[in-house]
Amino acid sequence: MTKDKKMTPEQKQEITELRDRNLTPKQIARKLGLRAAEVTAYIKEQAEEKTLARAASGELDPVVECFVNANCADYYLHENPDPIEETEANIDRGLALVCITRKAKYDRFTVCTYLLDVWCLGVKDTMGPRQLNSVEYKQMLDYAYQGFPEGPQKITLEQAQALVYSAVDYADQLGFKPHQDFQQSRFHLGKWSGQPKIQMGRNGKPFYISGPYDNPETIINILRKNVGEGNFDYMTQLFDDSDESGSFTDSLLTETLLKELL
Repeated sequence: MTKDKKMTPEQKQEITELRDRNLTPKQIARKLGLRAAEVTAYIKEQAEEKTLARAASGELDPVVECFVNANCADYYLHENPDPIEETEANIDRGLALVCITRKAKYDRFTVCTYLLDVWCLGVKDTMGPRQLNSVEYKQMLDYAYQGFPEGPQKITLEQAQALVYSAVDYADQLGFKPHQDFQQSRFHLGKWSGQPKIQMGRNGKPFYISGPYDNPETIINILRKNVGEGNFDYMTQLFDDSDESGSFTDSLLTETLLKELL
C-alpha cells in the first residue's frame, strides 16, 4: 500500500476485527498488506473516538492516579498556618502541571494533562485524552515533569479537580478563557463537587508573567480593563538567551515537551 492510498472501509473493519482477536498492529499489517504505522494510527484514532463517545454519555473509566508538580502541592494543597509572602525566589510557583490518568482496559491508560497558570491565565494548555500503554505512560510522566525540578506528587482526583477548576474560575473573573482544547479534555476531570476551592493569585492579586507564546500587551490591557491599574502585577521579557537560572524557564518548556510527546 502506497503512502498516498487511503485505507478502505473494508480494511478498517478488518483491523477492528483482528484487533478484537488480540493481534498486534504488526501482525494485522502483515495480514492486510498495510504499513504497521498506518494500522497503529487507526487503532489509536478509534480508541480516542470511543473515549470521547463514552464521555458524551457520561461514562468515565476509573481513576488510576493523579499528579501535580510537588511544589504546587506543597503550597496549594497543604495547610500553611502562616501566609507565605511571594518573592522572586519562588516565582516558579505560578505554574502547575496536573495529570489525571484513567484505566481504559488492561495495559491501556487514558491520560489528560492540564498546564495551569495559577496566578493569572488559568488553563494555558491541555493535552488529551490520549491512550497509552504502561511503557508509554511512564515515559510520558518522566518527560512531562522533567521541567519541574521537584518532580510530580500524587494527589487525589478531588484535589486535581480543585486545582484545575479553581484556576479556570479565577482566570474567568479576570477576563481570560481556558485554552481552546479544554472543552475536549474537560470531561476527563469528572464532576466536581465545588470543594475544596483554592485561592489563586499571588499575594492576593493577579500576577502575569509573559510566556513564550503570549501577547503581553493584549493580556495587560485586559487586566487593566477588568481589575484596574494598580490591582495586578506583571513581568514581561523575563528571560533572554543569557539567562542560565533554569528553574522557571524549564517549567515553561514543559508545554513544548508535552506537545512533542503527545
